[in-house]
Amino acid sequence: MSGRGGTWVLNVAEKPSVAKSVAEILSHAGGGLRSRDGRSRYNRIFEFDYSIRGQRCHMLMTSVIGHLMELEFDDRFRKWHSCDPADLYHAPVRKHVPQDKLDIKRTLEEEARKCHWLVLWLDCDREGENIAFEVVEVCTSANRHLNVWRAHFSALTNREIHEAVQNLVRPNRLFSDAVDARQEIDLRIGASFTRFQTMLLRDAFVLDFAGADGNIVLSYGPCQFPTLGFIVERYWEIQSHEPEEFWTINCSHTSDDGTATFNWMRGHLFDYTCSVIIYEMCVEEPTAIVQNVRHQEKLKYPPYPLSTVELQKRASRYFRISSEHTMKVAEELYQAGFISYPRTETDSFSSSMDLHAIVREQEQHPIWGPYALQLLNTESRLWRNPGSGGHDDKAHPPIHPTKFSAGESSWSQDHHKIYELVVRHFLACVSQPAVGAETTVEIDIAGEQFSASGRTIIAKNYLDVYRFESWGDSIIPTYTIGEQFLPTTLTLDSGVTRPPPLLSESDLLSCMDKAAIGTDATMHDHIKKCLDRHYATKDSNTRFSPTNLGEALVMGYDEMGYELWKPYLRSMMECDMKAVSMGTKVKSEVLESCLQQMRACFLDARQNKAKLLEAMGIFFERSGGDTGNAVEIVRPCGACRESNMALKRNSNGHFMVGCLSYPLCRNVVWLPGAISEAAITSQICPSCSPGPVFLIQFKFRRLEIPPNYDIDHLGCIGGCDATLRELTEICGTGSRNLPGMTARAQRTAYPSSDSQSGHRRQRACAHCRQTSHASNDCPSLTSHARGVHSRRSQNPRNDPGQISCHCGEPCTLRTANTENNRGRKFYTCQSRDCDFFLWEDNANNDESQRHSASHGRSGRSSLSSRRGGRSRGQRAPETDGVAFVSATGERVSGRCYVCGDPSHFANVCPNRGR
Repeated sequence: MSGRGGTWVLNVAEKPSVAKSVAEILSHAGGGLRSRDGRSRYNRIFEFDYSIRGQRCHMLMTSVIGHLMELEFDDRFRKWHSCDPADLYHAPVRKHVPQDKLDIKRTLEEEARKCHWLVLWLDCDREGENIAFEVVEVCTSANRHLNVWRAHFSALTNREIHEAVQNLVRPNRLFSDAVDARQEIDLRIGASFTRFQTMLLRDAFVLDFAGADGNIVLSYGPCQFPTLGFIVERYWEIQSHEPEEFWTINCSHTSDDGTATFNWMRGHLFDYTCSVIIYEMCVEEPTAIVQNVRHQEKLKYPPYPLSTVELQKRASRYFRISSEHTMKVAEELYQAGFISYPRTETDSFSSSMDLHAIVREQEQHPIWGPYALQLLNTESRLWRNPGSGGHDDKAHPPIHPTKFSAGESSWSQDHHKIYELVVRHFLACVSQPAVGAETTVEIDIAGEQFSASGRTIIAKNYLDVYRFESWGDSIIPTYTIGEQFLPTTLTLDSGVTRPPPLLSESDLLSCMDKAAIGTDATMHDHIKKCLDRHYATKDSNTRFSPTNLGEALVMGYDEMGYELWKPYLRSMMECDMKAVSMGTKVKSEVLESCLQQMRACFLDARQNKAKLLEAMGIFFERSGGDTGNAVEIVRPCGACRESNMALKRNSNGHFMVGCLSYPLCRNVVWLPGAISEAAITSQICPSCSPGPVFLIQFKFRRLEIPPNYDIDHLGCIGGCDATLRELTEICGTGSRNLPGMTARAQRTAYPSSDSQSGHRRQRACAHCRQTSHASNDCPSLTSHARGVHSRRSQNPRNDPGQISCHCGEPCTLRTANTENNRGRKFYTCQSRDCDFFLWEDNANNDESQRHSASHGRSGRSSLSSRRGGRSRGQRAPETDGVAFVSATGERVSGRCYVCGDPSHFANVCPNRGR
């Protein structure tokens, strides 16, 4: 305690500039403001004495820089190819202090140990409350006896700060829970969809904006995507608009008092014949008779008090300043003490606020100072209590000026404009509405009704200070009921219907606000994200158009049937977040329902990925493979973890699945050479990882595969498909030893599970399940092979009917027609359920026969054994810190089952066929 008495209070603000301002304001009461460095050189510590409710306190004031903690997945789920993106909906997440903020954390811990109280000066919205509880967690971990308080303030003014510290309250856990729920929902949804569409599309198409490395992220955000949806939807409205011609009758009358333009009260007609008939009737009897003259007072009301969304909309409309830049400038003005907190949904002032005092500070301004004086003059009767827009976030008042300035030397033009808008808007909203006298004249010509109106401004009132709006005069001649005149002009004019304009930034903010997409503090971020991700562009008139990429993504999801680009899902989520903050719903309940719903959307979208690929194909060229063929993504590459594996043909026309990062990554899965057709389906293997691994529909050439195999096969290249492995062994690939094929690629062509563990496990025999010997040395297999050899020795060699396999069925002699084995004969069992296979020229070789019998009798089980016992629906055991090394994400076994040599696989064994 350094010998000091009283209560020691640790005060924490959201930003260093706010901490300094609060410390300077409070220290004037006690004097002696001192400052020293903290662990972080950007977050100094201010010390001074102060009295809270008569209690002597020694104040320590420091700060954080926004959020102190980050929410992220556990390490094993953070890398893109480490898991199926669908797993992210239930993967563990944690909140922690990142490396770049550890110094701030240490400062808080060290100072908290000295103190009795903790006072939180964070922004008074939900986000600020969440940051407050992050600070509480760090500080109470160092000192669990801290008495925690919350200071509520909306402006860095003397009155606001002193009132806040004398009226401390407890922090609101419900507000923080609402933010925690939103953060977790956004993280899981955004990460899953971003990984899905990036891995699916990035390497499959030529994206002209990708740059030299092509390493772009096609991000998805629960708020970002509906924002893009508004832009695309308006663009589609414009594109689908078909101009339609219409006709209208226009009439004008000029007299000594001026000219009146009368509008046809039918508006317009789309039928030309009807329009001509009515027009000819008017021409034949053109005398106009005045039927009605109305005089009435019209009021033009001032705007409601300024909320964040209105500030962004009006800055865009009046100055063409982007919403993002508007918030940046407003934040700087707030931190300098010139305006109140700029993030608020409230558009009504509390009755307790001294609005006259705010006006009084502006009296000395050279431009609007005289108007402020007039407002405060009761004889002018210009003052009017501001209206209410009906919104109150219970956190901050509407945006208003807090300190006079005629313009600071450090301000940019945008600072001047935003400050002027805030001041003029405030002065306008406490002013009387503009008053005008409006006259409406209705006439009759041959039974058709026409009307004209004119206006005279009686008192401009708020329009005198709010230069951004106008309400001009439009004087018309004086008419009396029953008066008759001949029109000066009477014409039939044609026109065409026009589409709506592209959305301006003000329009887009209105759409987002109406649909509850984002918060007042985050809307500009979602708009910026759409621009940064090349989903949309903004022209010089601040109007948005979708790019080809943005339109393709929306089109693809729209074709799926799930309108993920519509605001409905997000609007419901925002309602749930509000319910959590009000205590009517529990955070866990909202998390479960939202994530369950979005996971179903994700799985459906992935199932219908072909729609997304089709939509992208409309706008972009497909990337080429090694020979220029179209790229079809099969799975993420488990070797480099940076790219995807795609179905391709090599120069000899054989199918393969190779990494798109070739030659940097040479990961490859060679497929049987007997394949004539191969097409990727939308079905996903439930067991192979890293996923998704899409199943492939194969068609084999009948003459090149044994008769007990179907020519049509829905297969998986992830390592779980025994049929595909067997046909690769039987038929070969036809390209196993092509130039450039590395030993690593050969070893990873058909992997299993042992190579990732740091040691060689002793596996059980696939036949008898004993661990004392390998599968190819199994005694039961040897005795069986001898039995087969004995039977063969008693029968003529060329009589296939006399050769029986282990299942008792007679074997058939076939002839291979593959490139490597054309003309070579082999025995197979006639039963489709039996996998027996034996080359004829190996018939007298007991060792070969033993191997062949082994392969025939237990091919599928031995394949499963080589994968470490993994079967469909089961996960391979996890090994911490070890990367996938194969094309399929499986662990590599590295053992040939023909000769037992771990340096190669059986399909390239030098002893094969001997």
